[in-house]
Amino acid sequence: MKAAVFRGSDRLLAIEELPLPQAGAGELVLRVHYCGVCGSDLHATHPGLFTVKEGTVLGHEFAGEIVESGATAWKVGERATALPNNACRACTDEGFRECRDGLGMICPHNRLTGFSPNRPGALAEYVKVPAGQAIRLPGAVNAREGAMIEPLAVGLHAVQSGQVGLGCKVLVIGAGPIGLAVTAFARQAGATRVAVSERAPGRREVAARFGATALIDPAAEEVGPAFARHAGGPPDVIFECVGVAGLIQQCIELAPPRGRIVVVGVCATEDRVVPQRAMAKELNLQFVMGYAKADWRRVLDLLDAGRVDPQAMLTDVVGLDELPAAFEALRRPTTQIKLLVAPGGDLPVSL
Repeated sequence: MKAAVFRGSDRLLAIEELPLPQAGAGELVLRVHYCGVCGSDLHATHPGLFTVKEGTVLGHEFAGEIVESGATAWKVGERATALPNNACRACTDEGFRECRDGLGMICPHNRLTGFSPNRPGALAEYVKVPAGQAIRLPGAVNAREGAMIEPLAVGLHAVQSGQVGLGCKVLVIGAGPIGLAVTAFARQAGATRVAVSERAPGRREVAARFGATALIDPAAEEVGPAFARHAGGPPDVIFECVGVAGLIQQCIELAPPRGRIVVVGVCATEDRVVPQRAMAKELNLQFVMGYAKADWRRVLDLLDAGRVDPQAMLTDVVGLDELPAAFEALRRPTTQIKLLVAPGGDLPVSL
């Protein structure tokens, strides 16, 4: 099969021929219909605190069709997606198919699909997943939407962690896929004012389609006064969805006394904050990582019911041969938001 393989941070992803994965007991092999490129993939292929090993096949946002099943509850031909979690050896040796402590993605021993050579991801024609992490796609959810459940689940988990409720005033910094998901779910949770701060004009425009009630260009105006003009006061909750050094301190300065800050953006470098500034306001600073399976199921239910539509964030669909150049272009996005890869060719949108 063809797959995109990481061969070094100074090289483009390499499109190579690899052996087909084989389903063992309790495992499934999916033909990949679509796989999204995540910001974490970009971080993991750049020198920093964490860089994946050479030989890694990336890709943890995907949906496809089962072509081989090692689990009696799953049949060939069913459409599915899957969480990228893989229980550690200590858990599997004791017969657990998932983290025995229920930590999922935040287990320090979790082995994530698409982040090591021995757990190949879905930027490939086929991918192997644990059956216990797989989730069926209902008929109303197409393959493209199935491949975008993962970033949507990140946004939902962040909004729940931020305790957004009726009448809340929310500031979202960054309108990438995660910021857009946070915007949509903050509105669904009852926030009446959701302002999005984003430098890229195209991304700001898309934020309005996800429910943003105000759009702020931080290069043209100060974020705090702009938010106050729109919402009549400071934000109750701030979501940092960029992951650039200095933004956490900016959020601390923007937050009102006893405000809440949720850090969703992945900053892979050292950062500096002034704790006294946060202490003086008794701020709640919450870091979030990923999601739980329940978040995926909630997102799937919302997609199935037509309550959320991620299509507006999808800006590019490419094949494997086009991926290396498109992947590098995402490091400095202009109009790009969500890039999906169709390893076997683009499908009709209805599928």
